[in-house]
Amino acid sequence: MITRVLVANRGEIARRVFATCRRLGIGTVAVYTDPDEHSPHVGEADARVRLDGTTGYLDVGQLISAARAAGADAVHPGYGFLSENAEFAAAVRDAGLTWIGPPPDAVAAMGSKIEAKKMMAAAGVPVLDELDPESVTADQLPVLIKASAGGGGRGMRVVRELSELPGQVEGARREAASAFGDPTVFCERYLATGHHVEVQVLADEHGTVWAVGERECSIQRRHQKIIEEAPSPLVERTPGMRAKLFDAARLAATAIGYTGAGTVEFMADSAGDFYFLEMNTRLQVEHPVTEETTGLDLVELQLLVADGGRLDAEPPPSRGHAIEARLYAEDPAKDWQPQAGTVHRFEVPTNVRVDSGIVDGSVVSIFYDPMLAKVIAYAPDRRRAATVLADALTRSRIHGVRTNRDLLVNVLRHPAFIDGATDTAFFDTHGLAELAAPLADDRAVELSAVAAGLADAAQNRSEATVFADAPTGWRNLVSGHQIKRYADTAGVEHEVRYRFTRSGLELPDHDGVSLVCASPARVVLAVAGVDRPFEVTRHGQDVFVESPTGSVHLVALPRFGNPDDSVAHGSLLAPMPGSVLRIGAAVGDTVTAGQPLVWLEAMKMEHTVAAPSDGVLAELNVETGQQVDVGFVIARVLARVEGEQ
Repeated sequence: MITRVLVANRGEIARRVFATCRRLGIGTVAVYTDPDEHSPHVGEADARVRLDGTTGYLDVGQLISAARAAGADAVHPGYGFLSENAEFAAAVRDAGLTWIGPPPDAVAAMGSKIEAKKMMAAAGVPVLDELDPESVTADQLPVLIKASAGGGGRGMRVVRELSELPGQVEGARREAASAFGDPTVFCERYLATGHHVEVQVLADEHGTVWAVGERECSIQRRHQKIIEEAPSPLVERTPGMRAKLFDAARLAATAIGYTGAGTVEFMADSAGDFYFLEMNTRLQVEHPVTEETTGLDLVELQLLVADGGRLDAEPPPSRGHAIEARLYAEDPAKDWQPQAGTVHRFEVPTNVRVDSGIVDGSVVSIFYDPMLAKVIAYAPDRRRAATVLADALTRSRIHGVRTNRDLLVNVLRHPAFIDGATDTAFFDTHGLAELAAPLADDRAVELSAVAAGLADAAQNRSEATVFADAPTGWRNLVSGHQIKRYADTAGVEHEVRYRFTRSGLELPDHDGVSLVCASPARVVLAVAGVDRPFEVTRHGQDVFVESPTGSVHLVALPRFGNPDDSVAHGSLLAPMPGSVLRIGAAVGDTVTAGQPLVWLEAMKMEHTVAAPSDGVLAELNVETGQQVDVGFVIARVLARVEGEQ
């Protein structure tokens, strides 16, 4: 029997596997790189081994040595990194360790999307035709470029104009090589309004193959899933589709002699016709929604199969509905820019499931995927699951890095989502700007600034050494108002004027608002006769104000500005920490608005820094390979004056 498992991964999935191992009485081993030294998964393991370099999770030799050194007798690959690497699976077995995954031959068979599609077509599974990037014609547009060895949306590009194809293929190859070590890409017809539907399979060594329900994962950004659910709304409303999907998934697994947990992914149209995309020979990020609707522990079943155990003849039936939202450190309103930094506070209501890689004080680094957590709600029906999940996310306390939380809530509450109209063009159809809008409207931000100012005043009173009970700014004669200033995340400044008098608090700029009570951490305002509570937390100059209307992040502004904080007009700042991949112009070049000037790589994705206006590149402060921090002045563009030649 398996007695000690090394998880060759990090963060949330490592913690998830450890949780099942602890419940089953199995020992655990964590591996970590220097950026992850203080990660929760490291502290939760029975033993831990440091890996050299930030890419240590991709080093087969180091991982095998770590397992031997820690006395592990089995290796769980998690997802990402080497989880779908046949050489790693074979090396684990060759080392005399149990591989908690499918046979290396099955991993290899599905490792190349190009070869996998050929194999599935031969087995009778419907597929989209593969297109050679070098011979795509205008009649075949739009097409989707995909990395043959990839997953997670990396190396994927949609091309609608033939003239853009060569450049997009080149970019996809670079991204694929960086993420997977293989630059091979191919094209296929792009279904702009398709549905991403997948089937969870489980198979043992004794011939039993389960299709354990389907999931729909059509709400995506950059071809990466952010909301997943089980069962699929499309399948639910399409007679006969589930049986056909399950048959195709079992056929795919049987064709390659599959064992363990895996996922067969399909792209479907609105009529219910579907086509094979790929098979993920590992556990999926979205596996919790299947667990919630079946009662299964998929990690436990992985361990059972790896130990030679037998599955029951049939899987348990699904019941109810589960929805998962992936919480990312990213800014959707700014082209999904990943964020790095410290998560000061992370607290989610207890009525939902949370699979998380972070705790209070965790640092999100630039080296790995920016997913912070998965929040999962289960209910007897889909509408209730969406309502519970949206409410839980709204009430969550997430202080520090910017996240996609508000976007997730807006999607979950959108009428189209509630109605089950969830195709892959959801953001294009309903508008990213609207969906990425803050939960707190202008009025809520204004009241949050008032609450922050009054909480700061209470904080000042609590720290006073003389007349501690006197209100701040107290005078024995009438004097001016106290003023506190804050900036919100949109850069809008909010000035809060107040004055404590014998008859109470004056808020001259806020009619109908009065103070009920205030402490450094909690303020209650009476707004048009209704008491509204606000929770205030400070982390340096960052102030987070929580209320039932949504979370508001403010920055306390100093009374007097610091000249050293200003930057020259036209400066382009690094939007995130990253490495300079390419430079698209030289000092003195004439540039146009939107023209890419510098390509940055962060978290295995490419991001461009573009010229804000027509003009001349007057300053360039980076070179290829250079590492930059957020806010670094990359370049400066002098806008062209009207009439200049």
